[in-house]
Amino acid sequence: MKQMLRIYGPAALLAILAFAVAYQFIKPAPPDHVRIASGGPQGAYYGFAQAYARELAKEGITLEVIQTAGSVENIGLLHQGKVDIALVQGGIPDADKGLELYSLGSLYYEPLWLFVRKGVQVADLRDLRGLTVAAGGKGSGTRALVLRLLADNGVGPDDTRLPALASQAAAERLRQGAVDAAFFVTSPRSSLIQSLLKDGRLALVPFRRTEAYARRYRFLTGVTLPEGVVDLKQDIPPHDVRLLAPAANLVVSSENHPAINDLLLQAIARVHRDGDWFAGHGEFPRSDLLAYPLAAEAERFYKSGPPFLQRYLPFWAASLVDRLKVMLLPLVLMLLPLFKAMPPLYQWRMASRIYRWYDDLFEIEQRLDQGREDPVVLMRTLDRIEKEVRHIDVPLRFGDQLYALREHIELVQRRLEEAQEARQAGG
Repeated sequence: MKQMLRIYGPAALLAILAFAVAYQFIKPAPPDHVRIASGGPQGAYYGFAQAYARELAKEGITLEVIQTAGSVENIGLLHQGKVDIALVQGGIPDADKGLELYSLGSLYYEPLWLFVRKGVQVADLRDLRGLTVAAGGKGSGTRALVLRLLADNGVGPDDTRLPALASQAAAERLRQGAVDAAFFVTSPRSSLIQSLLKDGRLALVPFRRTEAYARRYRFLTGVTLPEGVVDLKQDIPPHDVRLLAPAANLVVSSENHPAINDLLLQAIARVHRDGDWFAGHGEFPRSDLLAYPLAAEAERFYKSGPPFLQRYLPFWAASLVDRLKVMLLPLVLMLLPLFKAMPPLYQWRMASRIYRWYDDLFEIEQRLDQGREDPVVLMRTLDRIEKEVRHIDVPLRFGDQLYALREHIELVQRRLEEAQEARQAGG
């Protein structure tokens, strides 16, 4: 056992040392706590962020949901590194400088809803001139989009009153008659939109020229709200309604861990795969209608699905193996020849403990044949060798070689005895 440790110990130590050096160059472990900017608690963003949090919790990752005013604030928080992930409305101007941002994909159509009080006649956006219009809260994607579209139609702050109101406040003011019209950008799943669609005091304005808007702005898509989809019994809406829709995106900063991006992609695939009023099963998430360039992990996901290891292993195990695989190949290439050489080296080491005595035996025989030395002196040398050989410790599989050595010692011993007897008889 001691001999094996002497042979294999240095190799094992070298392997551990190589592993420790290589470990310094692998990617850091994914964090167990990340933050997502979601929007207000009444909005769809907040609800979807909570759904993502439940999915990530299954893998031991805490997703902290940060409430914000909306997409514009979310983008700013991402650039500043105050959040790692954000839900962002497509088409929001981004002049901020900071961390680079990437999209993990578009999640669903997020229609632009325009509600007016019954009796207010609005055929298209140009008819809003002179009215009081809730155009979204400060820092929201709704306000950024609405101001852009109103400007395209020649309607500006000098032509109409555009109070900055968050969604819930805008809905209340609209019902109270304090504003004539209100814009909302949100999923049809939003409880606020559901209530507005069923409110008999309000009317949903269809968008004309949706094809023109979609051609001018590639982040916009024309979608149809089918007749009766809200309530078949009451036939709400009473006819098909054309709407404009940007797509909601899940956006991450360049510092977000790639493994977390992989986990998020799987989460959004589960949360959004069923579709909604405007998208069929499996239509979302998708790799177009993007707010930012597609992240490398997302590009791989949409082509090949989840990473191979995450299909069969828990997230923590898949992440560990993925991090270590960078160092496994060079370690294997280095250690394979080393450990391949260990058995022959061990064999040679054990055999050498036996064979080295043959040099001494050969020398004794030479000195005896030359006749210049007393056999008694040579016998003393041979006795010393015999005693040392008796204490050689070798594995059992080398026993035959050890016993052969002892036989050869006895052979030389007999020659010396015969030489001594002959010398005494001659003397």
